[in-house]
Amino acid sequence: MERADRESAILAKLADDGSLSVAALATDFGVSEVTIRGDLRSLEQQGMLVRTRGGARPITWQGILQRQKINVDAKERIAQAAAALVNHDDTVMIEAGTTAGLIARHLGNRRGVQVVTNSTLVFANARQHPALNIILTGGVFRPESESLVGPLAERAIADFNTRIAFLGTDGFSPERGLTTRFVEGAQVSTLMRDRAEETWLVADSSKFGQAGFVTFLPLDAITGIITDSGLPDDAVEALTEHTQLRIV
Repeated sequence: MERADRESAILAKLADDGSLSVAALATDFGVSEVTIRGDLRSLEQQGMLVRTRGGARPITWQGILQRQKINVDAKERIAQAAAALVNHDDTVMIEAGTTAGLIARHLGNRRGVQVVTNSTLVFANARQHPALNIILTGGVFRPESESLVGPLAERAIADFNTRIAFLGTDGFSPERGLTTRFVEGAQVSTLMRDRAEETWLVADSSKFGQAGFVTFLPLDAITGIITDSGLPDDAVEALTEHTQLRIV
């Protein structure tokens, strides 16, 4: 098994089990404990876990880890397509979400990019790239979404003007627009949209037709949606009546 595949499998086990031991992982993968320690060190440097004596534990809430395992390939393609919209010396806002959290991974070759985010997932990925200028809002930490919300976060966001913003969602449709489970998250997303020249939703196709507790934006209030090819044809037609659609 290649190292990248082994690291992905380690993260999957961590999401399932909640903690890992070096000895057990070495047995499972048929490699030495030295190799496993190297894998865990690499994953810790990427902000994906925390090493402990003899093993590792999650750096994020268990629910986030479970969601990160869903539609992994699609989320990665969507994040890459979103990052491709970012230019050198650009100004960017990135909201919380497992797909949005991956965008920063693909910004390492951009010079002078300013990233404003309320997402600790974005921060974990962005800090791997010293060339990025990262501004993490203050606020109340919500572990369920790995995000900072509330008045402090909102006041911080209101101070910035960016060219582009990327938002996540718990569900979207032409009828209900962009939705989320949390009122505080809705307020942050709406404010980011107001402070950006263009706004893109990044969401895999499984979110289509789902609805969170709060609708925070209609589809025609955003620049477009970046999603994967899992959308049915009638959904593509319905969405393009309201906004741009980029399918990856």
